[in-house]
Amino acid sequence: MNMNTKPENNREEITGRNYVTRRFASPYPAFVALAIAAALFPNPAVGQLKLESLNANGRLTWNDPGGTGTHYAVQWTTAELTNWYSWQDAQARLSGLGPTGSVYVPMFYRMVSPDPTYHSNAYYSYFEGLPAFNPITPLETNEMRITFMGSMIPLPVRRAQAEMSVFVEVGWTPDPKDTYYQGRAVDQFVFDCGAGVSANYAASVVGFRRMDKVFINHLHGDHMSDLTHIYTFGPSGDRKSPLYVFGQGPSGLESPTNSTIYYDDGVSNFCAHLREACRWHSESFSFQPTRYTNYVAPTRLSWGLPHDPVPVSNDTYDDAYAMVPITLNWRNVGVAYHNPETRAKVTHYPVIHARKGSMGYMLEWTPPGATKPLTMIYSSDTKPETNSVNLACNGTNGVDVFIHEMVVPPTVWAYKQMGLDAPPADTNSAAYASYLAAVNQLSLVQDSSHTPQGAYGYLLSQISPPPRLAVATHFPVADDTVASAFNSVQAHCTNIVFGKDIVWSFDQMVLRVFPDRVVQCRAVVSDYAWNPPVQLPTNGMYAPKYNDGKGNGDPYAQIDQSTSYSQTNNNGTVNWRSDGY
Repeated sequence: MNMNTKPENNREEITGRNYVTRRFASPYPAFVALAIAAALFPNPAVGQLKLESLNANGRLTWNDPGGTGTHYAVQWTTAELTNWYSWQDAQARLSGLGPTGSVYVPMFYRMVSPDPTYHSNAYYSYFEGLPAFNPITPLETNEMRITFMGSMIPLPVRRAQAEMSVFVEVGWTPDPKDTYYQGRAVDQFVFDCGAGVSANYAASVVGFRRMDKVFINHLHGDHMSDLTHIYTFGPSGDRKSPLYVFGQGPSGLESPTNSTIYYDDGVSNFCAHLREACRWHSESFSFQPTRYTNYVAPTRLSWGLPHDPVPVSNDTYDDAYAMVPITLNWRNVGVAYHNPETRAKVTHYPVIHARKGSMGYMLEWTPPGATKPLTMIYSSDTKPETNSVNLACNGTNGVDVFIHEMVVPPTVWAYKQMGLDAPPADTNSAAYASYLAAVNQLSLVQDSSHTPQGAYGYLLSQISPPPRLAVATHFPVADDTVASAFNSVQAHCTNIVFGKDIVWSFDQMVLRVFPDRVVQCRAVVSDYAWNPPVQLPTNGMYAPKYNDGKGNGDPYAQIDQSTSYSQTNNNGTVNWRSDGY
């Protein structure tokens, strides 16, 4: 590694406050980012330092009339690996350069006084430009509402995007007694529930009672990890009925080949183990009521299920801590849910992702008085395959919304993971070797599990008629990644229009689907939201499991209070008030 690294010719000219310089595509990781700082900040005791130029070959020229050689031409962040071997090495190379002169510097840097018109690529302009929307707005009676509660791949994990979850509501039943929501959806569905999505559900004022059916596409952590939160805290909120979890049957794979080992890796066994893993939680909270007195459990017939709904473990059929797996035959296209009362139907179908068992879903809902259903496909994670295309063609009817995963190319994935905006320029560097290793590994991930952006365009070109709106999801969005992906899609669908025919999903993106249009919105939510209002029926609850014998919950039944402080002392003095203050 040396200081004469040549930059790539990908640059834009920038005029700074006291200098003219250029910004280059960065060939080194962000964690070794350097900042040209012109000896950083002018020292008022020694005069005003100026950067005079930084040319395309990395030659920095400066003038510091009062310079003493104790300032450094380059500031850089502390890290394990840099373009220099150590902080001391950088000091040795850059100190004592004098009040004027020049030196070659590495080309990964950021400006101290950046161009005020420059915008970071860590921004998704399209989403920010969508019209604002209040998520508690009642649905129209002929509306299917799709809200992205999560939209991201698991690596990287980022605050801007939670992992995958799509919440869908259909229709509306008004209720004048409901002063908050003014009613409720006719039916609702949670598709996947990866890490971080619970906060988005709460921010969107979606209470637990609206999250009673979860359709998991496959059992990767980024698609089911927040199921723990939904399950364990639902009974403490307003889901006082069982949680129904739809998912794959066992893969049937010998793991690995010739080992004679076969794992029970389907949703039923997953639910059974999750239920027992949460036993301490469920018992400790069972001083609260968890059962309606008049709950009518769904049946195989009433929900059009592939088998009878039976809870795992020993929970009663009507308890909120009952977890009911609905095992789907991932090998075939089949019906997961078909409710004639709500007119909603969910079809499952096999996709290709990582291991046998992964599935996609198609939701159909027929509005009142309509003869044609509104339709949505959610592929979740998959390689390019034919089932998603065939279902999206839907005979010759097409679909309203086609939600399909997309990943950035392995090269982009690799250099973005390294904190770069381009591959390392020096092909002989350790950074470039790390980059190639990452590309090779991510290529394996892509080829076994995901749909590259060019392949997404190819898939769309095979769907006739095209969907009213295609949505790429499971994608790390930013203006640069989306622009690159759209170019790849356009190579296959030359007439496709961004924003009209295709969009990239983002957390709190709302799609309002009507028979004649699809309206895109941006939910306006609070980052400091509390739980949505708890809404319980007025016709009664059974006494909690842990009660005082009079039907009242007993929160002390499971604890040892021998070491507990008392609110009041024997002499009548108060340690703290009973109201918490």
